[in-house]
Amino acid sequence: MSILSGKNILLGISAGIAAYKTASLVRLFVKAGANVKVVMTPSAKDFITPLTLSTLSKNPVYSSFTNEEDDNAVWNNHVDLGLWADLFLIAPATANTMSKMANGTSDNLLLATYLSAKCPVYFAPAMDLDMYKHESTLKSMETLKGYGNIMIPAESGELASGLVGEGRMAEPEHIVEFIQKDILGKMPLNGKKVLVTAGPTYEAIDPVRFIGNHSSGKMGFEIAKAAANLGAEVVLVTGPTHEKAVSSLIEIVPVVSAEDMYQEVHKYFNNVDVAILSAAVADFKPKQVASQKIKKGSNTLNLELEKTKDILASLGEIKKDQYLVGFALETNNEIENAKDKLKRKNLNLIVLNSLNDSGAGFKVNTNKVTFINDKNEMLEFQLKSKQEVAADLLNEILKQIHA
Repeated sequence: MSILSGKNILLGISAGIAAYKTASLVRLFVKAGANVKVVMTPSAKDFITPLTLSTLSKNPVYSSFTNEEDDNAVWNNHVDLGLWADLFLIAPATANTMSKMANGTSDNLLLATYLSAKCPVYFAPAMDLDMYKHESTLKSMETLKGYGNIMIPAESGELASGLVGEGRMAEPEHIVEFIQKDILGKMPLNGKKVLVTAGPTYEAIDPVRFIGNHSSGKMGFEIAKAAANLGAEVVLVTGPTHEKAVSSLIEIVPVVSAEDMYQEVHKYFNNVDVAILSAAVADFKPKQVASQKIKKGSNTLNLELEKTKDILASLGEIKKDQYLVGFALETNNEIENAKDKLKRKNLNLIVLNSLNDSGAGFKVNTNKVTFINDKNEMLEFQLKSKQEVAADLLNEILKQIHA
């Protein structure tokens, strides 16, 4: 899943021959999972049809303040368009449009929307070689960058005039890549690696049966998604689960048993900045695993159990600069038990939740948690969705590691 997935992208198209490339640009944004709306200058329709762009974006295309075909003239609200967008890309940005943007001219819907936008604005210049190098054009580009707009530099190549040189609009693939890198570069966890564990473990009794628990993995998967949404590279070590996390920033490592999880976690731990262990790892496993299915020979079955390796404690023993987070699911003496676990396992933060709280625990989409850090500071939350809890947890970790 791209970092652009779910984002609202407003594409502004001005009147240049490079406008024909915007069909590919819209397709790439849609393929990345973005919602796309297009606003054009009236003259841009000479270079590419609104019907093409509407079909590809699956949204109406706007080019004037009212719908010209509608007898009941409906106003196309430039303010609403600007507020809808998570990012605004103007491509191609002609010398004429850049000059108007730089000087606050608002004589068409695209320019009025630009002046109303609250989101990051990218612009991709496109024009002939001499126009691109003209002092007035260079001044417009510098002015726009001075306003905080982000320029996607033109590329060199064959131009519409037949000349070869700088001024060619960046190729659609390069524009998408530029925006993705720019967004990632500004994210608070960009360049950081985060290890997350999720789900239950299954401890074999025989080839058919196992000891397990009711963990669905929902909490861990939401934490992995939240970390990726902040720009982190995430390794998600997960026991058996039906949960999905599709992202180019998340590497999923499936495991089954506590021993499997122990080995995989230790494989990655030394190279991460943050480790969040939310998996419900079995505390015990059968001492002997039957090689064949155990038959019902009597009314009782005695199993001798032994402890599994304590993954969290083992990381606490070897951690260096890593920020280590554990979870405590308690049924009594919650605060005391969580504080004891925090200290005993050398954690930086523990997330406490109780099975006594309605709406918290396994197989539900909500959780009610309390954060306790190694300074003995507590932060208690009301019942929230697990997605919101994950966001709260990542925000708290960011505060602590930047403190």
